[in-house]
Amino acid sequence: MSGTNSPEAVKKLLENMQSDLRALSLECKKKFPPVKEAAESGIIKVKTIAARNTEILAALKENSSEVVQPFLMGCGTKEPKITQLCLAAIQRLMSHEVVSETAAGNIINMLWQLMENSLEELKLLQTVLVLLTTNTVVHDEALSKAIVLCFRLHFTKDNITNNTAAATVRQVVTVVFERMVAEDERHRDIIEQPVLVQGNSNRRSVSTLKPCAKDAYMLFQDLCQLVNADAPYWLVGMTEMTRTFGLELLESVLNDFPQVFLQHQEFSFLLKERVCPLVIKLFSPNIKFRQGSSTSSSPAPVEKPYFPICMRLLRVVSVLIKQFYSLLVTECEIFLSLLVKFLDADKPQWLRAVAVESIHRLCVQPQLLRSFCQSYDMKQHSTKVFRDIVNALGSFIQSLFLVPPTGNPATTNQAGNNNSGGPVSAPANSGMLGIGGGVTLLPAFEYRGTWIPILTVTVQGSAKATYLEMLDKVEPPTIPEGYAMSVAFHCLLDLVRGITTMIEGELGEVETECQTTTTEAVSSPTQSSSEQQEFQSTSDQMDKEIVSRAVWEEMVNACWCGLLAALSLLLDASTDEAATENILKAELTMAALCGRLGLVTSRDAFITAMCKGSLPPHYALTVLNTTTAATLSNKSYSIQGQSVMMISPSSESHQQVVAVGQPLAVQPQGTVMLTSKNIQCMRTLLNLAHCHGAVLGTSWQLVLATLQHLVWILGLKPSSGGALKPGRAVEGPSTVLTTAVMTDLPVISNILSRLFESSQYLDDVSLHHLINALCSLSLEAMDMAYGNNKEPSLFAVAKLLETGLVNMHRIEILWRPLTGHLLEVCQHPNSRMREWGAEALTSLIKAGLTFNHDPPLSQNQRLQLLLLNPLKEMSSINHPDIRLKQLECVLQILQSQGDSLGPGWPLVLGVMGAIRNDQGESLIRTAFQCLQLVVTDFLPTMPCTCLQIVVDVAGSFGLHNQELNISLTSIGLLWNISDYFFQRGETIEKELNKEEAAQQKQAEEKGLVLNRPFHPAPPFDCLWLCLYAKLGELCVDPRPAVRKSAGQTLFSTIGAHGTLLQHSTWHTVIWKVLFHLLDRVRESSTTADKEKIESGGGNILIHHSRDTAEKQWAETWVLTLAGVARIFNTRRYLLQPLGDFSRAWDVLLDHIQSAALSKNNEVSLAALKSFQEILQIVSPVRDSDKPETPPAVNVPVPVLIGSISGPGLNRPFVRTDSIGERLGRYSCSEPPIVTDELEDLNLWWAAWSTWYRIGSESTKPPITFDKLTFIPSQPFLTALIQIFPALYQHIKTGFNMDDLQKLGVILHSAVSVPISSDASPFILPSYTEAVLTSLQEAVLTALDVLQKAICIGPENMQIMYPAIFDQLLAFVEFSCKPPQYGQLETKHIANAKYNQAEWVALNYVPFAERSLEVVVDLYQKTACHKAVVNEKVLQNIIKTLRVPLSLKYSCPSESTWKLAVSSLLKVLSIGLPVARQHASSGKFDSMWPELANTFEDFLFTKSIPPDNLSIQEFQRNENIDVEVVQLISTEILPYANFIPKEFVGQIMTMLNKGSIHSQSSSFTEAEIDIRLREEFSKMCFETLLQFSFSNKVTTPQEGYISRMALSVLLKRSQDVLHRYIEDERLSGKCPLPRQQVTEIIFVLKAVSTLIDSLKKTQPENVDGNTWAQVIALYPTLVECITCSSSEVCSALKEALVPFKDFMQPPASKVQNGES
Repeated sequence: MSGTNSPEAVKKLLENMQSDLRALSLECKKKFPPVKEAAESGIIKVKTIAARNTEILAALKENSSEVVQPFLMGCGTKEPKITQLCLAAIQRLMSHEVVSETAAGNIINMLWQLMENSLEELKLLQTVLVLLTTNTVVHDEALSKAIVLCFRLHFTKDNITNNTAAATVRQVVTVVFERMVAEDERHRDIIEQPVLVQGNSNRRSVSTLKPCAKDAYMLFQDLCQLVNADAPYWLVGMTEMTRTFGLELLESVLNDFPQVFLQHQEFSFLLKERVCPLVIKLFSPNIKFRQGSSTSSSPAPVEKPYFPICMRLLRVVSVLIKQFYSLLVTECEIFLSLLVKFLDADKPQWLRAVAVESIHRLCVQPQLLRSFCQSYDMKQHSTKVFRDIVNALGSFIQSLFLVPPTGNPATTNQAGNNNSGGPVSAPANSGMLGIGGGVTLLPAFEYRGTWIPILTVTVQGSAKATYLEMLDKVEPPTIPEGYAMSVAFHCLLDLVRGITTMIEGELGEVETECQTTTTEAVSSPTQSSSEQQEFQSTSDQMDKEIVSRAVWEEMVNACWCGLLAALSLLLDASTDEAATENILKAELTMAALCGRLGLVTSRDAFITAMCKGSLPPHYALTVLNTTTAATLSNKSYSIQGQSVMMISPSSESHQQVVAVGQPLAVQPQGTVMLTSKNIQCMRTLLNLAHCHGAVLGTSWQLVLATLQHLVWILGLKPSSGGALKPGRAVEGPSTVLTTAVMTDLPVISNILSRLFESSQYLDDVSLHHLINALCSLSLEAMDMAYGNNKEPSLFAVAKLLETGLVNMHRIEILWRPLTGHLLEVCQHPNSRMREWGAEALTSLIKAGLTFNHDPPLSQNQRLQLLLLNPLKEMSSINHPDIRLKQLECVLQILQSQGDSLGPGWPLVLGVMGAIRNDQGESLIRTAFQCLQLVVTDFLPTMPCTCLQIVVDVAGSFGLHNQELNISLTSIGLLWNISDYFFQRGETIEKELNKEEAAQQKQAEEKGLVLNRPFHPAPPFDCLWLCLYAKLGELCVDPRPAVRKSAGQTLFSTIGAHGTLLQHSTWHTVIWKVLFHLLDRVRESSTTADKEKIESGGGNILIHHSRDTAEKQWAETWVLTLAGVARIFNTRRYLLQPLGDFSRAWDVLLDHIQSAALSKNNEVSLAALKSFQEILQIVSPVRDSDKPETPPAVNVPVPVLIGSISGPGLNRPFVRTDSIGERLGRYSCSEPPIVTDELEDLNLWWAAWSTWYRIGSESTKPPITFDKLTFIPSQPFLTALIQIFPALYQHIKTGFNMDDLQKLGVILHSAVSVPISSDASPFILPSYTEAVLTSLQEAVLTALDVLQKAICIGPENMQIMYPAIFDQLLAFVEFSCKPPQYGQLETKHIANAKYNQAEWVALNYVPFAERSLEVVVDLYQKTACHKAVVNEKVLQNIIKTLRVPLSLKYSCPSESTWKLAVSSLLKVLSIGLPVARQHASSGKFDSMWPELANTFEDFLFTKSIPPDNLSIQEFQRNENIDVEVVQLISTEILPYANFIPKEFVGQIMTMLNKGSIHSQSSSFTEAEIDIRLREEFSKMCFETLLQFSFSNKVTTPQEGYISRMALSVLLKRSQDVLHRYIEDERLSGKCPLPRQQVTEIIFVLKAVSTLIDSLKKTQPENVDGNTWAQVIALYPTLVECITCSSSEVCSALKEALVPFKDFMQPPASKVQNGES
């Protein structure tokens, strides 16, 4: 303003005013005098003011009404010239701000009149503009009038006026709002509380507003009214108005003055209450309209969308959303939803185009999008607006492909609609532009026949709209094809770019803040924020970050599905490299962002999309179809009720094919083609992996799987170090590559390698993800390579190797998963695959060992072992090619680092030792060569602790059965190793002791117990023990040659070096080596095969004693047992002082026992030999003599004293504890501690119980029998029994009844064992000779030894007599009843056939008879012994003899019963007096019935004499019977009073029976003469009679026996008579048999004799019963009178005569015989 205030300017103004007034007066002079006058008075007025006032301008302003008056009048003339002059003058005044409010009002009224008269319209507008812009005096009514004036002019017929008026209106509206802004500025410092205007729409509620604000308010309110076609409140006088203009004005205000609406509640209220409803109302035709529905048919035609309004509405909406989003959250939700709806396919093309443009405007404002997300998507019950926008864009793009664009409805191609099934003809060619005859291809999208060009619509990142700016168009414009698509495409790209840039920027800030604020340093910069929360959970910044993170995640979650769907489709359709690049870049940035935010599903989905793009269409890659992303692919998912198909890549894309190759599949079908787009995608993938490897996590899997397939199709093969190089053509149709790709391949290969090289910069977690992904890829490749020997995919293995090699500096963290997997690869059946696995593994191991680690390996043993470990693990793989690689690796390591292996030796040795039998001769040879190298070169360099492993490995080669020579050589190596121990004994011992101490200390610190084999022994001794143990293992090798060699070596080394051992170590030798060996030999022998071995390989013949495995093992068993027994024998002086010698003795006995019980004659007999050998050991000697070797054992006595030197050594090997000293312990100076007698006894008793177990087990008969049943041989049994007498000498003091019983059982069983028919000739010379076998003799000898011992033994031993009797008597029974051996059927020797497996019973008669002789002999000595009396021995003898006696003629041998009788007589002659002597004690009570029965059975035997018995023989036999009766009459009956009544009764009955001839009547007459034992009968009867009348009754006892004899005699007579009478009556004329006649005569004589003797006796000696019985005979005698035989008659007479004495008159009441 300074210009208008300066004195010069004022002066100029005054001059101009005066000149204007002059001109006016001049013009009006003629026509308008009043004007002229006014003008002239005006000049005076001006001059006056100028003269009087210093402040001229102020004074002018005060009087402006008067000053202006002449000009107003001039305008009133309506003369154009005058009017123009006046208006110019008025404008000049205005521009100097010398117009007062009143004057201004007047001016406006004047202008209004001019306007109504349509005069000087442009000038008017200019004037208004100047008036309103130069000052602020115009207010309220005047202002509104001025504004209406401009509006009215806008609607004139004149185009120029219209446009000028429009511009003026716009400017005026702006001015009104600018004034308000200025007013706010002025009052800004005065804080005033705005009065809340609540929900009141009354237009006058603006009392709180200041003047300018009020004008602005009224103006804005009326603009809304006008657009809504309502009457204005303030702009009175408006005649017409267009919506388009109104909307434009609204938009400009909203756009230019947002702060007005944001700062003043009244205006905010207008926005909410007026503008938004208005917009929504005006949108309605667009919402309802559906394109393609015919308008004619519907009764109420839907109002069509009107392009100018619609477009302006969208502009307003854009502004509202951009500027007032925070005020209008709910309304914006509606607007955004509408926008989304406008994209629908059934809306007009132009509407969709402007909607897309509007959306594009939103998409370039990421902060705004963020707000949407926060306000809608993250609220619970709100529309997911942000998601819908993105999804709508996706659907929109899809719809463009699926529905061919029809352009304007007006130009719809009818033909196109009719054949919509076929290709649409027009668009198909439109992409080709004919330029000079040539055709160039435009960038475009093409999908399933739909071709859409890509237009350059805007620069990246700005939303420059085309159709939203067409404010001059009334008709909808024709949208060029591809425009909407191009905008939508840019929307997507800008959306992605905006979001990712914003979020990544914020993420970066948060992370840097986190790093600066956290006190602890966080190890890795990419550590996710969730992990860092713990550091500063309290700080607000943390909470802020949590909120932000939630928003970021929600934004990504809301948009990724839609984005992915759209981008995938576009990627597939793109035919332009640049577009493809942009799409891929978008996918890549999204994937990286999701990765950083840890959103796995979405990350994987984007990566999957890129992967699919890299591969040929429809390529079957499982990893892409099974990942989480697959939940989207090939499925439709709905967006806001619309169904959107995820479109898989189509095959007919018009891409340049750049490569043809084979798919990587189990069964490749034909070839696949790669396009340049595939290669582009591949590069993007590589880029992603390279730059964002750290956030890929598990999706490494997807990326690598895809790369693997591409590499395969391109035919890249791994070369050394794992890099991929273009390889030879694969089998099948060869890979075809264009030159373009050929040049690319090295680049791709290079990028691939760089990708894995860059893994060294990944943090540990990401590196693990990478390794895991490679491993699982490799697993898939392995699965695919199963079952065929095609070329496998080696991508993963090669890359694992590459990754391992570049990460060698931190190899520890990935070594285990890496090598673990490669080991699996090494086990794969496909040879190429496992070859690479082994290659990778051995390369890594060798690289690891040579890498310059920090600290170096020599100081980091753990790492060295870790590196060598996989080498050891390879040993569990069976493939020979792998093992060969492994052994080659070992050989290389030995050669390059053999001297520095140190703690790695055990692993390396372990590898050699792990070669197994089944791995082929060549492998075993290779490994054995390694071992020989170690034994010859490296023994001195390795730690002594490894020597034991060398022993183990050498031993394990001994056990290999591929090659006998290797086994035997390795036994030789063991001998060499033992030499080495011997030579370097001292150094080895020192080092081992040192090591031991260190380990001991370590173990104590950890509180553990030190654990090593053979622990308590000193370490050097342990080494020997390991050697022994190894040889022991070889002693049980399946091959006899190895067993023999090892056994000899073992017993030799123990012999040669055994004395070097500490005394205590012998304990271990015995237990852990010798007994362990015995256990195993025993086990193998018992389970060995009994199949016959035809030949020993080649032409070697095998002796029949070794022709089964069992027999070969038997030999081993025999040798081993003998060896151990020999050590026990020769080293007894060393062993006995050991604490548990007795336990060892027990175990040895146990082994002897099991060998003795083995079912092999060779072994069992040898066992007994060993038993005899150890039993003949003398007890340790008390004086200084060295132990005598028992004569029976031909073992050389060891030379104990003297320098012991190793074989072939120059110096004696002296140890601190030298042999000399050790043996000194047994020298005279210090006699050895002799074990006491008691312990010695224990040893013997242990031997006895073993003997007993061997005996009882070996002689126990088996339950079932077949051809193979094992029955012990006679030599074995003989040897067994022969051991007893010697053994008994040692144990006799404690030998008791139980033991005797046990012995008895064994003797009995041993004798019972039969012999096989083919051995019988050697044992039994012939059946007829009565001889004893050596076994039987041994048995009797054993009993004899016992009996003699008892005899001279103490009293308490004599109770054993009865048992010995029992035993012998059992043998006696064998004479009649040979013993059974189980269920075995034995044949009589006469019937047995040679060479058949039959069993022959021995002839037991000689044995039994010999036993009987012994019994009689023994009884004669011992009859009176208390034990013999008490134990009823006599009764037992009688009982036993009863058997042969009752059998008599049925005995197997006649001699038996005769011997039995004579023995009985001998025994009774001694025994009966003893029995009488003890009669009262009852000890013999049970013997009497037994004796009676025996007599009965013998004298009246049921066995029939043989037919060929001669009469002389018969009479001799009868004499024996008579002898027996004589014994009765001399030894028994005379002493009847000491004998039980029943017994005497039985004897009487028996004599009675014998006295009467009762032979059966079957004999012929001739025979009868012989057979009758008349002598015998006589003797019986005489005896009976003799005892019937004894005159000298001394005791009642004697009388009793007489009475009994009488009674029996009379009864007998009665019976005979009765029978005779009966037979006589029946026989009629036939004479009765002679024997019966003889008998009856004998009886009749006896009766007469009896009566005579009764009469002679004292009457009191005969009781009444006897008389009664005598008289009772009388009637029977009378009956006999009728008999025909004269002899009988005469005898009868004699018998009847004596009865006369009984005939007396009956006496009253006096009984007979009693007076």
